[in-house]
Amino acid sequence: MISKEDVKHIASLAKLKFSEEELEDFTNKFSHVLTYVEKLQEVDTENVEPTYQVNEQIQLLREDEVVEGLSREDVLKNAPDKQYGYFKLPKVLD
Repeated sequence: MISKEDVKHIASLAKLKFSEEELEDFTNKFSHVLTYVEKLQEVDTENVEPTYQVNEQIQLLREDEVVEGLSREDVLKNAPDKQYGYFKLPKVLD
């Protein structure tokens, strides 16, 4: 069984915040998922070949066609934030 402290730790690693009610609900749901995974570990797969492809259909690819792209102005026209002719994005690393 997973504890609330474990869920809080995992949530902090994933940069998630839960209210106390959400934390309780998520802890219960997460425990059910882990219980199900434990049941899957009990399945005997000793003589089962690994499945590399579940769909035997061949993927049909189209031919590449060279077409004229959009201008930088057209691309940036609806950008919420831009700087020096590029998209400006928030930092993702601290």
